[in-house]
Amino acid sequence: MSTQTRTLATMHLWAGVPGVRLEDTYATDIDDLWEAVTDPERLARWVAHVTGDLRPGGRFEIRFTSGAEGPGRIEACEPPHRLFVTMMPGEDDATTLEATLAEVDGGTRLVVEERGLPREMLPAYGGGWQVHLEDLHAYLEGRPTADWGARANELKPTYQTMSVEES
Repeated sequence: MSTQTRTLATMHLWAGVPGVRLEDTYATDIDDLWEAVTDPERLARWVAHVTGDLRPGGRFEIRFTSGAEGPGRIEACEPPHRLFVTMMPGEDDATTLEATLAEVDGGTRLVVEERGLPREMLPAYGGGWQVHLEDLHAYLEGRPTADWGARANELKPTYQTMSVEES
């Protein structure tokens, strides 16, 4: 399957809470991938600029390559397997974001789930997160990251035809 049509995200309702789930495997060890998804210097190379208190309970500010930005709070950090944060804590549009890592044959599997999204926005978030995870591959392989907007627009029609799974 080409990267043009391959989809990494599925859209869900978890007990009525809408969100997206993405999963992919990276040809690197779990410690390297953990650093790539938690170290601010490495995050800035593929997904976001992050500043603040990056310990459990700490608050941070984030600005994604997609243009989204705002505050977050670290709820749990279990190196090198799980990071759980709340985005926009205390706001009506707060979401939770969880990344889990597991060693598998050929590298490390990364699962990202963002819950609490507006249901009508699930296709946009699915495609947007896919671009971020594709950019993670590019970063780890020493390639340039994509033009985020162009790639998200390319994925949009595919995600608009997908159904939402009840979980």
